[in-house]
Amino acid sequence: MKNWSIFKRNFVKPVDRESRKNPKLALCILGLLVLIFTAAISAAIGAITALLAPVEPPIISRVLDATGFNYTSNRSGYRLSRPVNILILGIDRVPKAAANSRNIFNGRSDTILLFHLDPRDKSISLLSIPRDTKVEIPGIRFSKINEANARGGAVLAARLVSTIANNATIERYVRVSSGAFRELVDLLDGVEVFVPRAMSYTDRAQKLSINLAQGWQTLNGEQAEQLARFRNDGLGDIGRIQRQQSLIQAIRNRLASPSVLVRLPQIVRLMQKYVDTNLNFEEILTIANFGLQLERDNFKMVMLPGRSSSSQGDLRSYWILDAAGRDRIMTQYFKQGAADFAQERIRNPSQPVSPANLKIAVQNASSNPKTAKTVASFLRKKGFDNVSVVKDWPDKQRQSQIIVQQGDLEAANLLQKAIGDGKIEASSTGEIESDLTLRVGEDWIKRF
Repeated sequence: MKNWSIFKRNFVKPVDRESRKNPKLALCILGLLVLIFTAAISAAIGAITALLAPVEPPIISRVLDATGFNYTSNRSGYRLSRPVNILILGIDRVPKAAANSRNIFNGRSDTILLFHLDPRDKSISLLSIPRDTKVEIPGIRFSKINEANARGGAVLAARLVSTIANNATIERYVRVSSGAFRELVDLLDGVEVFVPRAMSYTDRAQKLSINLAQGWQTLNGEQAEQLARFRNDGLGDIGRIQRQQSLIQAIRNRLASPSVLVRLPQIVRLMQKYVDTNLNFEEILTIANFGLQLERDNFKMVMLPGRSSSSQGDLRSYWILDAAGRDRIMTQYFKQGAADFAQERIRNPSQPVSPANLKIAVQNASSNPKTAKTVASFLRKKGFDNVSVVKDWPDKQRQSQIIVQQGDLEAANLLQKAIGDGKIEASSTGEIESDLTLRVGEDWIKRF
């Protein structure tokens, strides 16, 4: 693996559980929360942390003014000195692990997220990796990537994610044990989420009972966990990833509320109990400051392109990587391999984006039931040959969205230019089989 010695050195020394009892490290956890949910936390945290004197780690540098003094108007006193990739692992419950032991982090990874923080354009990109992604690597005796943490901890998990992600360098990790999500949502007094369909499911083996109504509602911790875990919709893990991305957006919105400030001490204690990471104190503070300055449109989410090995997408199937789609995502979102990707486009001129090559799903989210068909006809006249009308979105939207389902921003820009409207949403929350989902809102009714 590329830069393996650096990688191993950074991963073999995780933050010790006892060291997180340090008051300074308690503030670190707040910054860690910003990373996990890319949330905006109070500027007051920065005022406190600017008084501290951290040791300079390799991914950050001091912010200095013209005289060479530390520039303390930057809340952490530090800034990201270069792009960095951080692996987030949501760990399944380990039945026999004591609540206060490190064994709680030894389970399979139910959630796998790779974050790319880039100070050059002040952006964060999130890659969701399906837990059923098939791994075919010599010496590995299991076939689904969610087994990696249970077999070899964060080191092995990051090694395999790096391999999948074109050998992207992963120097930092965060492991979150089960229970954190539910407690966090309850501490926030719930999160407002649109549930796209009624969900009812019982699994006695997993002690799981899900019962959610369709529509906008404020979910408590137990309900939010039900939404995140529901898989009985024929889409398996891929549908679950869509709901995870919706929940991440909802939690970001909730954390931006000033009313959350009074709960920060409780959130600190929660994260101390449930988080294991090799990010150090100064790095987390710097990431917190980076999150405070992040514009909403500079946070992008995408899912690892691929297909289910089963036509039904059942729970026994694998997620088979689409190498070409992966290469595109690593170029557009992670700025990796851009030169190689461009050369491939030159060698294969049939591959560049064109209207005829795109699979567009048109979904009505307006009050006029005929709008989707009208828009689909309009697109076909514009040269988009592969257009289908899918089931209406159950919530009405004022503004139309172009959802970048397969992560192709170039294609999204092409569609936006063709229709002269539509807000590009960099997430994987549209029609699963589409390249792009055009969710048509009320703003289109006056145009036709």
